[in-house]
Amino acid sequence: MKIKAAVIRQMGLPQPYAQSRPMSIEEVDLAPPQQREVLVQVKAASLCHSDLSTVNADRPRQMPMVLGHEAAGIVAEVGPGITDLAVGDHVVMVFAPSCGECVACQEGHPGRCEPGQKSNGAGTLLGGGMRLSQNGQTVYHHVGVSGFAEYCVVNRGSLVKIDKQLPFDEAAMFGCAVLTGVGAALNTAQVFPGARVAVVGLGGVGLNAMFGAQVAGASQVVAIDIHDDKLELARALGATHTINAKDPDAVAKVKEMTAGGVDFGLEMAGSVQAMELAYRVTRRGGTTVTAGLPHPDARWPLQHVNLTAEERTVKGSYVGSCVPPRDMPRYIDLYRKGKLPVNKLLSDRITLEEINEGFDRLASGHTVRQLIIF
Repeated sequence: MKIKAAVIRQMGLPQPYAQSRPMSIEEVDLAPPQQREVLVQVKAASLCHSDLSTVNADRPRQMPMVLGHEAAGIVAEVGPGITDLAVGDHVVMVFAPSCGECVACQEGHPGRCEPGQKSNGAGTLLGGGMRLSQNGQTVYHHVGVSGFAEYCVVNRGSLVKIDKQLPFDEAAMFGCAVLTGVGAALNTAQVFPGARVAVVGLGGVGLNAMFGAQVAGASQVVAIDIHDDKLELARALGATHTINAKDPDAVAKVKEMTAGGVDFGLEMAGSVQAMELAYRVTRRGGTTVTAGLPHPDARWPLQHVNLTAEERTVKGSYVGSCVPPRDMPRYIDLYRKGKLPVNKLLSDRITLEEINEGFDRLASGHTVRQLIIF
């Protein structure tokens, strides 16, 4: 079938993207779903920093590619071997496909799925399938989703069925921002009641990490960012303290307001500077968690003796250490109970044709989540 999609052919074009136009709206061919694959009509897709990191070349990918990984839609067709989804079901797409059979999947860590990581790295669907093309030439898949399109074909391991009552523009965020942020606090860090928590980086993932810390019962949640408007939003959403990361006394101020440092420092900005700040505000014996994805060449200089002498823990968090079919329904339930106000993170609703301007706003740091509505 012919579909309209946002295709990127060259990374690293200069800003403003409204002028350089890294994303081109084109007609591409989408082949039917094969074994354990599903055709999804995309209804909403978010602009996320993980998409921007391909546009600006922080996360190199194969070209050309249809970007987009945080999306929700309706099942339009199921391929052979699919028995638990039907046409008309509502689904959220997950950027880390899981095979269900490798050691990581069997241990309950689908985000570490080895075949899933391999296929994402190769720009294919789980198992190596390629369903996108244009004039006979390959067009690559973005982390098994490619949601900046009218339709996409994805592996069953990239989908979670959801309640049809949840609006698509809200549902889309659960596939990345909510799973990653809330999961980093609840699953990876395992924030406990009464804990002191700092969140560095207040994008969609960071604000969801803040929500996760609140759900866990944290007594103090310190929100840290370089943009005052995001600090203001964090205060409105329940942060007990806010600090501008540009403040030269930021570390000292956090330690003063938390009686020596936080139990959990959550780095959600994807930069070495943010990681250093999150580590420095974490107390002796505390845990620093990062869900950031900087350029592969980025290195964080860790003081070895400090790690030992202060009994620190540093942990990575991918997809919030979640089991999506288990955790997403839980998080949706928390949202409906008012404990995860995900809807308050919607900055704007845009069309596919406005995607380059949307990436300009995202790169500026003054927006949280923009939703492409189909």
